[in-house]
Amino acid sequence: MKCGSHSSSYGIVSLLCGKGIALPPKMLPSRVSFTSKSDPPQLDLYFRLDSLHSLQRSNTTIKVPLESSWKIRQSYAFVIRADHPQNADLPRYYSRKEKKPFPVPIVELRHAARERIKKSKGQPRRPVPPPKNGLLVKSLIPVAYSVFNARITLINNLKKLLKVVPVHACRWCNEIHVGPTGHPFRSCRGQNATIRKSQHDWAAATVEDIFLPIEAYHLYDRLGKRIPHEKRFSIPRIPALIELCIQAGVDIPEFPTKRRRKPIIRIGKSEFIDADESELPDPVPKAPEQLLLTEIPDSEVIGPSDEEETTLLAEETLRAWEQMRRGAKRLMKVYYVRVCGYCPEVHVGPSGHKAQNCGAHKHQQRNGQHGWQAAVLNDLMPPRYVWHVPDVNGPPLERELRSFYGQAPAVVEMCMQAGAAVPDEYKATMRLDVGIPSSLKEAEMVV
Repeated sequence: MKCGSHSSSYGIVSLLCGKGIALPPKMLPSRVSFTSKSDPPQLDLYFRLDSLHSLQRSNTTIKVPLESSWKIRQSYAFVIRADHPQNADLPRYYSRKEKKPFPVPIVELRHAARERIKKSKGQPRRPVPPPKNGLLVKSLIPVAYSVFNARITLINNLKKLLKVVPVHACRWCNEIHVGPTGHPFRSCRGQNATIRKSQHDWAAATVEDIFLPIEAYHLYDRLGKRIPHEKRFSIPRIPALIELCIQAGVDIPEFPTKRRRKPIIRIGKSEFIDADESELPDPVPKAPEQLLLTEIPDSEVIGPSDEEETTLLAEETLRAWEQMRRGAKRLMKVYYVRVCGYCPEVHVGPSGHKAQNCGAHKHQQRNGQHGWQAAVLNDLMPPRYVWHVPDVNGPPLERELRSFYGQAPAVVEMCMQAGAAVPDEYKATMRLDVGIPSSLKEAEMVV
């Protein structure tokens, strides 16, 4: 393979000999060897994309022969990285008749449990770490406050962006679209969809359509007994993300919770008693880690005045979205969050409640009881994927070119249309690098 400048109709990839970095999809590290008396010049390697894929399969080392008069042999490596693929499909859509898969298969959980039992034989019993012993994880208290404030910031900014970015919601199903007009795809699954030939009936969307308010029961004692079916109406329900922040250390006067200062004393596998805290001095009220933000009433919302302010607002909204998801993911690794495998019900706590209010497929066979399992981040905060509009001021989406369009979370699509830069992790599903044909005839010619 020779260094030089050559074009190819299949696509051009520029790689820098030396310490340069290129970004084709999912390539393995390769090494360039050549001889030089001094520092190697910056050269460009141009070759076809199928050559890159062959290098990925064979793990070939690229050697570049240069002039024979160079006697000192040097070797420089360039690494081709691609943390995010060029194009990717959305998560699979599960029907209401299907049960959600476990985040970790049961076989692997049983195998890990057997390994832990095997390693613990003959070893002294270790003390139970927080939060299982009733105490808080002190290092995660600032994270809980940041997640709480990021959620409030996100909601307030979405109310302002709705003044300048049009968002439509279907009156009969839960699908939404970000753009001047609703998309033309016939994908409605709501009531009387067959009469309307699966066409959507669009209306103005609200913040609840974009950022779903997933609720959960508020627990005064997260290690207490499970909520029985008879008390399901006497216990308040609040947003599940706020409940997670409260259990992680956020103090809200409206929702009191029990804070222990000594670890609990285990009697059995599911029985314990609280340690005697009478010897400890009275707790001194401390100032909160951070000042808690509040939501802006709808009547006081004022949208951005100009384009520059809209862009800054969109960037702030995107940062709040990323901060909220990143912090919630850290909290979920320590504090338990459960979700029903059949319906969207979420419970924050070691074990799910006993309320028999599951109305999913074949709930009669389970007597309305939930099938609790470990939750993932999208169960706590559904991203609400929408179709990506390549050009807001251009032609509308066409039904025949549906396979060429990408999708993105509604919050990300709103921020992008408002002027914010798209994060790399969402570019794969948005298919920004896919060329969209100008007509149906041109689309039929695509291989």
